[in-house]
Amino acid sequence: MNNIFFIALGIYLVVFIIISIVDVKKIKDFTDYAVAGRIQGTFAVTMSLLATMLGASTTIGLVDEVYTNGAPAILWMVFGAIGLILQSLLISGKIRATEADTLPDLARITVSKSAEMIIALIIVISWIGVIAGQLVAMNSLIQFATGRSDKWLFVIISAIVILYTLLGGQSSVVRTDKLQAFIIVIGIILCTIYLYVIKESNTIDTNTFVTAAPANNDFKYYFTQFFVVGGVFFLGPDIISRNFISRDEDIAKKSALWAGIGLFIFSIFIALIGVWAKNNISLNEMQDSKALFYIANMMPVYIKLPLIFGLLSAILSSTDTCLINASSIFAKDIIRKEDVRYIRITVAVIGILATVLAVWGRGDIMSLLTGAYSIYTPGIIFPLLIAILCYSKNGVKTGIWITAVVLGGLCGLMGTYFGSWMNVVHIPAVITSNLTLIGMGISLVVSLLSIKRK
Repeated sequence: MNNIFFIALGIYLVVFIIISIVDVKKIKDFTDYAVAGRIQGTFAVTMSLLATMLGASTTIGLVDEVYTNGAPAILWMVFGAIGLILQSLLISGKIRATEADTLPDLARITVSKSAEMIIALIIVISWIGVIAGQLVAMNSLIQFATGRSDKWLFVIISAIVILYTLLGGQSSVVRTDKLQAFIIVIGIILCTIYLYVIKESNTIDTNTFVTAAPANNDFKYYFTQFFVVGGVFFLGPDIISRNFISRDEDIAKKSALWAGIGLFIFSIFIALIGVWAKNNISLNEMQDSKALFYIANMMPVYIKLPLIFGLLSAILSSTDTCLINASSIFAKDIIRKEDVRYIRITVAVIGILATVLAVWGRGDIMSLLTGAYSIYTPGIIFPLLIAILCYSKNGVKTGIWITAVVLGGLCGLMGTYFGSWMNVVHIPAVITSNLTLIGMGISLVVSLLSIKRK
């Protein structure tokens, strides 16, 4: 298996480098590099959206969640699909019509330059952690595929991801996304077919589809996840970046709709894999292994190899998108340089920093992403939505609007990282356990107050 894996990995990575070398010759200006020339059609944007969304969290992480908590855990992905479909119906066309290059640039157009700066800082700081989280998952996958911890191989693959992103920019990311999305889908479908059609297994308990562990899967939990996860898919920087590369408003809307439907269908396959594991693998057998890794070890090489490369594609497709977007935001919206050279330098710096954090990092991909989302969502989603809806009408008052962002973001930050400290100073548990929801409520109310009246 190892020899076959290394040969396939070499071919896989060489293809990406070749794509970036071809694309680098076509880059003439900032628009070509940062938003792929704004010429992408429905198929390219839809596949890029799917590849971006189908990362480590929506594959490795969610199979573990379903194994632990039952099929309702898949609502994490369903909420994302709903968020994307709502984006298509409500704001995709409006966003594309602004001709913005980045999400903070959208805030500049709809609010002010100060709004651009604060959102850019939140995204760049948070997304370094998101990139590191994806790389942590990649390191785990490499250890599984090779049977040993190999930091040099991890660093080499990370360097290649940084390199092809740095060379070809958004165009290379879109091209590799199309290939990666195909590999992801094939790998997961083959895995599902093998488990349910070929492999002998226990009868699936239908109760697993409707029950969940009571510890954290209550109404409040799902309500919070709907806004936290659905909000990022509705108006997150990586998802919206696919809007900016679309050729026109109609393509932006259609692509978001088709990708949302595709994500919902994909969630069914992930649920089926997790439920199979829950019914056929005991906790003693699983031990510390990831459920999807354990399942892959049970498969013949002709299924195992596509699944491993599907998971690798899921991780890399999210990583390169986060990397190019965070770097474009830093260059354009923080240091205000619409220059390809500055974005490339930032890609290298952020990529190296995230790689170092991943080598030293601890924690699972779900907790890392949820932590980042819990800060971003209450601080930005509602205020930016209000700004977009009011852009062609009365507009918003900058000072009050920024207050909404700051208050919402602080609530998310405190709730995610300072819960223990707040318990020490005897802040009531009803507040500390609901700070993300409180932050969303505050940012919504204050941003509504920011609307200019005639």
